[in-house]
Amino acid sequence: MKEYKYILFDLDGTLTDPAVGITRSVAYALEKFGIKVDDISTLNHFIGPPLLDSFMEDYGFSEEKAQTAIDYYRERFRVKGLYENVVYNGVSDMLETLKKSGKELILATSKPEPFAKEIMQHFGLDKYFLFIAGSNFDGTRTAKSEVIEYALENAGVTDKISCIMIGDRKHDILGAQKTQLDSIGVLYGYGSREELETAGATYIAETVKDVTKLIM
Repeated sequence: MKEYKYILFDLDGTLTDPAVGITRSVAYALEKFGIKVDDISTLNHFIGPPLLDSFMEDYGFSEEKAQTAIDYYRERFRVKGLYENVVYNGVSDMLETLKKSGKELILATSKPEPFAKEIMQHFGLDKYFLFIAGSNFDGTRTAKSEVIEYALENAGVTDKISCIMIGDRKHDILGAQKTQLDSIGVLYGYGSREELETAGATYIAETVKDVTKLIM
């Protein structure tokens, strides 16, 4: 494995497990449309992809209806869902090790940037990162490739050969490919090995420790 200086991380399913906050907030939004979800674990597929895509693809919402659903989702998420979240075991140690070894860490998430920054600050992870990049509340810059380009530009990175993207879903891998970055697909999040390999992940890591080993 070649040496990488700039390490880009996804947030949901890669650094933290946001299942409770996201699924409860999605269920809250769906209930506004008369859709009751008895088992919120069936909404885990909302973790990772842009919310607009998920509401449209999974529930047949029009773009306008999906945007309204996102507004309902955020009503609950900004108050409660942000904190219904858990940092994966070993993540803080991994970030500490990478930072001390001279790696530059960048966050690239499709979650709205203000939410991402608040979560990172709440869990004390922001101190490890050169830049935190996310989407806009108005629905722009939600594609992972757009977030990656924005992150690299704001971090002053021009050498893409020295960069690698780490995430748990195909959107992370495909976004990396579109921006000419290598990638690591992690299996402890919400994407399967088949999903990540089919998307074309450069490497696969089963655990947080495996991520550190691959990069170091």
